Amino acid sequence: MKAVAAFALLAAGARAAPHYTFPKLAGTADWSSVRMTANFQSNGPVTDVNSDAIRCYQQATGGAAETTEVKAGGTVTWVANPNIYHPGGYVWTLSAYMAKVPSGQTAATWDGSGKVWFKIYQDMPTTSGGQYTWPSNGKSQIPFTVPQCLAEGDYLFRVEHVALHSASSAGGAQFYLSCAQLRVTGGGSGSAKEPGELVSFPGAYKATDPGIMINIYNNGGKAYQPAGPGVFSC
Repeated sequence: MKAVAAFALLAAGARAAPHYTFPKLAGTADWSSVRMTANFQSNGPVTDVNSDAIRCYQQATGGAAETTEVKAGGTVTWVANPNIYHPGGYVWTLSAYMAKVPSGQTAATWDGSGKVWFKIYQDMPTTSGGQYTWPSNGKSQIPFTVPQCLAEGDYLFRVEHVALHSASSAGGAQFYLSCAQLRVTGGGSGSAKEPGELVSFPGAYKATDPGIMINIYNNGGKAYQPAGPGVFSC
């Protein structure tokens, strides 16, 4: 699987803000197929990787009203509100996960618990002069490719952006995330591939993981080590 490398350009005149939400997929209404997050008014982050909020940050139990259909190998574009930007250069690491809904449930009814999540995308920064530069900074829309080899069925799709500007101590990283409800069609039945490295939320991260507890202003030029599993590939 190859995630789409290019990101949609920031809309001219979009306002800057340090906090934000992921309220929708492109082409849908806010919170229609994305589960409303507890920060839908405050835009505040999750900071405890051991809390249930690290899974989907839901305002309440239960799913969204709709489920968005997408073909295996197709593109899902997350929309941030406002754009992912802050004066002074906040540093963000972006990843995306999916989880297949078990038999007997739907994307709208399942809570996503257990070791069921696999990573489909992880961005990496460039390093210059000991400083990281991330490709997602300043974007308002972020597209991802659904793996072509996934079996058909309902899935939860979790987008995660982690702000690392205060991450030099445990609990300082700020997680901005949402879960969308997807129905994947056109996947290979006989050729479908089962993701091997599955994690749970909470459980996938420790507060002291190198990609979560890090001093980005004095990293010695070290390569960034993302938290969580490797990226699933067809």
